[in-house]
Amino acid sequence: MKKALLRLSLNHPRWVIAATVLVTVAFGLQIPRILIDTDPENMLPADEAVRVFHDDVKETFGLNDILVVGIVREEGVFRPETLERVAAITEAVRDMEGVIEYDILAPTEVDDITTDELGTLRVSTLMEDVPETVADSERILVQIRDNPVLRGKLASDDGRAMALFIPLESKDVAKRVADEIRAVIDELGGDEEYHLAGVPLAQDTFGNEMFVQMAISAPAAFLIIFLLMLYFFRNVRLVLAPMIVAMMSVIWTMGLLIGTGFTVHIMSSMIPIFLIPIAVLDSIHVLTEFHAKYPEHGDMKRTVRETMDDLFVPMLFTSITTVVGFASLTATPIPPVRVFGAFVAFGIASAWFLSVTFNTAYAVLLPKKALEKFGAAPESGKVMRASMHLVRDLSLRLRIPIVVAGIAILIVSLIGLTRIEVNDNPVKWFKAGHPMRVADDVMNDHLAGTYLAYLSVQSPEEEGIKSPEVMSYIERLQNHIAAHPNVGAATSIADIVKKVGEELKGGPEHAVIPDDRTEIAQYIFLYEMSGGDPDDLFKLITPENDRANIWVQMRRGENREVVSVVESVEEYLAGNPYPGLEIAWAGLPYINVVWQQKMVAGMGKALAGSAIIVLLMMVGLFRSVKLGLLAMIPLTATITLVYGSIGFAGKAYDMPIAVLSSLTLGLSIDFSIHFLQRTREAYRATGDFRKAMQLIFEAPSHALTRNILVISIGFVPMFFANLVPYVTVSAFFFAIMMVSGFTTLFSLPAILSLMSPKFLAGSRTPKAAPPAPSL
Repeated sequence: MKKALLRLSLNHPRWVIAATVLVTVAFGLQIPRILIDTDPENMLPADEAVRVFHDDVKETFGLNDILVVGIVREEGVFRPETLERVAAITEAVRDMEGVIEYDILAPTEVDDITTDELGTLRVSTLMEDVPETVADSERILVQIRDNPVLRGKLASDDGRAMALFIPLESKDVAKRVADEIRAVIDELGGDEEYHLAGVPLAQDTFGNEMFVQMAISAPAAFLIIFLLMLYFFRNVRLVLAPMIVAMMSVIWTMGLLIGTGFTVHIMSSMIPIFLIPIAVLDSIHVLTEFHAKYPEHGDMKRTVRETMDDLFVPMLFTSITTVVGFASLTATPIPPVRVFGAFVAFGIASAWFLSVTFNTAYAVLLPKKALEKFGAAPESGKVMRASMHLVRDLSLRLRIPIVVAGIAILIVSLIGLTRIEVNDNPVKWFKAGHPMRVADDVMNDHLAGTYLAYLSVQSPEEEGIKSPEVMSYIERLQNHIAAHPNVGAATSIADIVKKVGEELKGGPEHAVIPDDRTEIAQYIFLYEMSGGDPDDLFKLITPENDRANIWVQMRRGENREVVSVVESVEEYLAGNPYPGLEIAWAGLPYINVVWQQKMVAGMGKALAGSAIIVLLMMVGLFRSVKLGLLAMIPLTATITLVYGSIGFAGKAYDMPIAVLSSLTLGLSIDFSIHFLQRTREAYRATGDFRKAMQLIFEAPSHALTRNILVISIGFVPMFFANLVPYVTVSAFFFAIMMVSGFTTLFSLPAILSLMSPKFLAGSRTPKAAPPAPSL
């Protein structure tokens, strides 16, 4: 394969360049068709049982994605001028495209249950007209507090906050509708604070900002890497080649992803940022060897052949192991993660192919004049050379302390791994101070909660929910849920039954579940016949009365908080079972918990399987079990140290951090392969381990260090992103590269020096030791 690719690139360079440009154009034409997707439901396969049940609950009870508008005023919002503005906002929202106007929850839209002066049950709009006095305004607050369906949901008990619940036709209109609402609010003015929140808005806003972040971070990373390469090699024409390879790799990958119909999710949006640094790795090794060999030969073709003789096998295996690392993500049960892994793997394979073919063809076509000073200058390498010599001397002189310290750090890191906690919340994807974070904090402090989950209760028989025993069980279950610290309110059909009884019989002491099935049925019938909206009723109970829905409003949407509520319900159901009832969760907060749990389990299996595959590849590459195991040391050390630090720091283990484990697998092993392969070649050439180390800590170590710096610094632009997942990825990528790179440079020489070096030669007899190379 090496000979065929070199022959093609060296003998037909123009054809190679023309072909790669045409393929790049073809892929590039697909990119304008890009579609953004941040829907957490799509984190699970369409046929996943939890997702199917969630969709069933939404369809059965007519539930929609909700945008929440919060109105806050410390002196109180129940006054005529504020309520007039709220009514105007509601009226404007009714006409907005994408809003389901008949399901809006607002004072001018919701029903309240009362009785008239004759004692007749009356279900009417809470606020039919805007009140003219403060006293009339405050009476509306009293009505909300007295209605268990509205209490805590529509307004806070202290009257300082109010919420409008805007149902949407789909999640992807959330940001547009929110922007239109903000425009109405700005036009109306007022001294109230307005906040817009809700998981659909967080997701849609993230999608828009993600698109902007892609447009900023990728070019910034490209520019930084170009400047670094230019600093290292001081030749613009040669440095352009790997940058073109990086750009082509990104275009091929994103073009294929979009062209095959996949949407861009949070992880796939990071593909360009991942590929740009990774795509230049092979080129750095090649340029470093060019830099060392070209002044000696002065002939590009001969330099290319000798460089490829040295680097083709390490480059091939490092690319394969990186591909395996990312391809392992396809074994996870999370579709967007599978897509990310598959297409990054394709991009890395493309980068390797282009590095071997395009780079070679490009170099052959360069005029000799462009290479006159290449390799002749002292390079920016004086500091690099001195640094590498210091690393070599320290790793050999302090080999025992280095190994002992490494073992101690490994043990401590393993303890940290046991403290990792899975946690995520779409709203926390934004930095503190972002309007979405502020709105989430303010509204969940004042109101019952903006995180809506649903608990479905299915009876095996028709009309079964009307049974006093079942209705009372639902009431007790609802009360148990409402007592949880993270739950602001829980609402069910039991609330309507009790409210009707209270109004008909004249007092709160009558707000109880009747003992008679017929009486329960009459209360529900009276609610409908007295003006109650059937659509509102059927969000809590089906027309067949065989299934009920408990609305659960949570104040915090983090996984650990949602799991706490779920576990509390499971404990209650285990201690208080009701035979025949099928009870299960739905809602976006619960979906988020499920896919996170599946992601952790899937990532663990994928990582373990890939590690075994990589180990077998290393043993096969080196034809040595010892060298294969040695190659795994930097990888193992990096994963345990970085992820152990996450456990000690209390940092939540979320999707970006989980995915980085595969990147660690792919890239950490790359440094080991280059180091051990070149060390073995140097030992075979010299027959002396220390002289081999002298050779390795020249050009090969320079290439490794440049790779470490390029990948690490290439992610720096994401430090300044507005989105937390991007910052997380950049910070941990930086840490992973630094730890794995310098673990390779410090630990492998130390460990090798403690072993008998003869196994490095394998089946070949090392040559007689020549004089030490001149430094």
